[in-house]
Amino acid sequence: MSKVERIQFCQLIKEVKFPDAYASNISRCIKEAKIFGLKSHDHHVLVQRIVPLIIKEILPKDAHDSLIELSLFFNDLCSKELSMEKLDQLDKNIRVTLCKLERVFMPTFFDVMVHLANEAKLGGPVIFRWMYYIERFLRTLKGYVHNNDRVERSIAEGHIAGECITLFSRYLSDMEMKQNRPDRNSNSSKIDHNSLSIFNCHGKPLAGGPGQI
Repeated sequence: MSKVERIQFCQLIKEVKFPDAYASNISRCIKEAKIFGLKSHDHHVLVQRIVPLIIKEILPKDAHDSLIELSLFFNDLCSKELSMEKLDQLDKNIRVTLCKLERVFMPTFFDVMVHLANEAKLGGPVIFRWMYYIERFLRTLKGYVHNNDRVERSIAEGHIAGECITLFSRYLSDMEMKQNRPDRNSNSSKIDHNSLSIFNCHGKPLAGGPGQI
């Protein structure tokens, strides 16, 4: 990409809105034409959901077609249900996709992906072997530490305090708590009971002008 295309690419990613807890705030990791500080789960979100929609208008056909095939491979590999026939097909397809990518990008970037389908055959669906949930929970526990001399005690006290707040919030339904706070990017603002259920959500504007939904 040229510098102008990189700036355009990063700007499009920066404007994407995600549901709460789906991904971190990627806009904070973008500065002009550079992306930095992403977590491993954020990379998966970009490759599987965002990049295929953006690169089609920026990169040439031989490049964006190969990257879209790579995105579809990860979407299929990370699905909740897998079959041996599907994994065999993914194993064949990814080899062709890698050959296409090696014609455009450096070959050393894509060596490990040949084995991912075979790993899924041995270990089962990928979502049950991810470490994202553990990483997020460890980050929460690290936030409880305010005294480095008593790390375990700080974590235990913070965890107990969080459990107490969760218990109390069940009896305080008339107050805004963590459990009943609306999502930042929620679209369920108005419901029209006179229309069909699939069309009764009008949405609401996000940060910016009234035309954004």
